[in-house]
Amino acid sequence: MMTCRENYISIARRTGYDYMPVCFSMCPDLQKRYDAYVSEHGLRLPPGEGFIGDLPVERAPDDVFLRDYYSDKSFRPGTRIDHWGVAHEPGSAFAYHMTYMHHPMERFDSVEQIEAYPFPVFRTDGLARQREQAEALHAAARPAIGSMQCTIWETAWYMRGMENLMCDMMSEDPMAEALLDRVTDLAVQRAVSFAEAGADGVFLGDDIGMQRTIMMSEGLYGEWIKPRLKKVIDAARSVNPALLIFYHSCGRVTELIPQLIEAGIDVLNPVQPECMDFRTIHDTFGDRLSFHGTIGTQSVMPFGSPEDVRRKVFENLDIAGKKGGLYVCPTHLLEPEVPVENVVAYIQACRDYCV
Repeated sequence: MMTCRENYISIARRTGYDYMPVCFSMCPDLQKRYDAYVSEHGLRLPPGEGFIGDLPVERAPDDVFLRDYYSDKSFRPGTRIDHWGVAHEPGSAFAYHMTYMHHPMERFDSVEQIEAYPFPVFRTDGLARQREQAEALHAAARPAIGSMQCTIWETAWYMRGMENLMCDMMSEDPMAEALLDRVTDLAVQRAVSFAEAGADGVFLGDDIGMQRTIMMSEGLYGEWIKPRLKKVIDAARSVNPALLIFYHSCGRVTELIPQLIEAGIDVLNPVQPECMDFRTIHDTFGDRLSFHGTIGTQSVMPFGSPEDVRRKVFENLDIAGKKGGLYVCPTHLLEPEVPVENVVAYIQACRDYCV
């Protein structure tokens, strides 16, 4: 029998596996219902990955951003400003993780403004803590995974505004290069730190797909984003050549998968079945790429029966085959409309498949 860590890595390497780990997250309402179910019925989860925290960060105070970048705005109570300076204004009480974003660079018109911006400072003294976390997970025979989604593209457009950054890129405005390079350099620092800490893998990612199409042309992605993503991956792999690279993007990314592979990713997440057919994607790229996700949170998880969930888990694992190459799991956060019984059916299907 492989250890949890060996099993997890072997799935990504497509060299077989003993059991299928589970992976999912829930909104607060569903979490309460799930906890009540577990309390009454009991439910044993197979061991899975453990996560290493990012480097600690120093950032400008909120007052600086409010004074220098949002002086003409008024925010609803509960608005928070993250360490990139992006203001997240709460939506409805039922939106949970969804916010209305305000972009501190949306009115910039010069490279000098970008260079003077108070970017966050990631502290290198956090490496010791990351190593402790990785060592503790390895001592428990669990894989240690770093997470830094919103790696380049999303981080940059959150600050600049998507339309503005798209126009900067398409017009080859030097502001695009200045912003993307600065964000990339910070991403390199963080990814290298995870590798130096002993992580088995790192979750990178940027949403580059929409429901029916890619977010930008293949040429635009290849010119502006892919080389910077490759720079991050190459830097981390220079420390640990065996580092697994997971990459997240919502939506349809079919046309950009070849470039993601060339940049060096190992595992694509989440392969939304509402946007891409897993069998087709696997048949096309499964010899070069592994996958994480494939169980629809817009479809079978909220609206199917427990039997539907179980059938989809088995179907997708059958497509991947005995060699692995798929961490089967819900594609996104499970929202309030998902029945607890479907969550339980997913867990049970993962447990039963190899048996």
